[in-house]
Amino acid sequence: MAVQNRFSDELIAWQKAAGRHDLPWQKTRDPYRVWLSEIMLQQTQVSTVIPYYARFLDTFPDVLTLAAAPIERVIEHWAGLGYYARARNLHRCAQQIATVNGGIFPNSAEKLAELPGIGRSTAAAIAAFSFGRKAAILDGNVKRVLCRQFGIAGFPGAKAVHDRLWALADSLLPDSDIEVYTQGLMDLGATLCTRSRPRCGDCPLATECVARRDGRQGELPEAKPRAAVPERTSGFVLLTDGQRLLLERRPPVGLWGGLLVPPEGEPAEVAARFGLQLGETTPLPPLKHAFTHFRLTLKPVLCRVAPGFQATEAVLEWVDISRAADAGVPAPIKKLIRQVASAGG
Repeated sequence: MAVQNRFSDELIAWQKAAGRHDLPWQKTRDPYRVWLSEIMLQQTQVSTVIPYYARFLDTFPDVLTLAAAPIERVIEHWAGLGYYARARNLHRCAQQIATVNGGIFPNSAEKLAELPGIGRSTAAAIAAFSFGRKAAILDGNVKRVLCRQFGIAGFPGAKAVHDRLWALADSLLPDSDIEVYTQGLMDLGATLCTRSRPRCGDCPLATECVARRDGRQGELPEAKPRAAVPERTSGFVLLTDGQRLLLERRPPVGLWGGLLVPPEGEPAEVAARFGLQLGETTPLPPLKHAFTHFRLTLKPVLCRVAPGFQATEAVLEWVDISRAADAGVPAPIKKLIRQVASAGG
């Protein structure tokens, strides 16, 4: 039996017998639900995605509803999943499908990959699960499986290695059961061939695995050469009248695009910008937050303002302290707001 056939046949048989079959986006060919799950699952664990997926569908049950919604509403339902460009692209993609495609998803991986926020691997997954199309996926889990199984050295993000992995992924595609095969790759990487402590004894492909044979599970795939992580510091002013917090809507692009956050800057600068008279000012403990490409130290200051202050700028919103943490704010800001709320504002 050829290596390709053995790999795909054993993976398909394992998935049918031992893979995951009860995830909320399985057992549907609705491309909207498949697409939504695939975008949410990018860089996010299944256990985190499941409740967000359910809430999102409750509010946006189809692509036309999502396309018609204001971006602020979409961001609010995404808050906590991180990587907010995914939410903005999700909205843009829905609008393009609604206006250009008449609400219909393309049924090929090539056409899907032309839509905002849908790369080659995600397009292949949607095409396989929704339309039974034969197309290869190559997300982080799959790269790990292939690097270990076939002993592929080098950082997978390097162009030569990346191209080799794509060629290998294409060559391994089965002639049938593409949905089961695709799910099997995802399941294997997520549950057995994990980054640390892989469960090689339960793996259906262990017999032929080069990494297992050579004891290189901890080396493959090779890590990206480390670069120094930039450090940034920024001040945030939590303005409160005792019952509410004054939050500012960020621009649609850039860090935390479209989300609500306390105004950024020094208290005096923020007061001058919005014509505020500040009362009692209390520095709060700094908070560190790691992003993909840098680390941010937030230096928050809690400031009292007179209850009668009216926010006239369109980007400003008064939000009750009791619900501000759930008002579409990024994760570190949520922590700050909860500290303020627990202290009684």
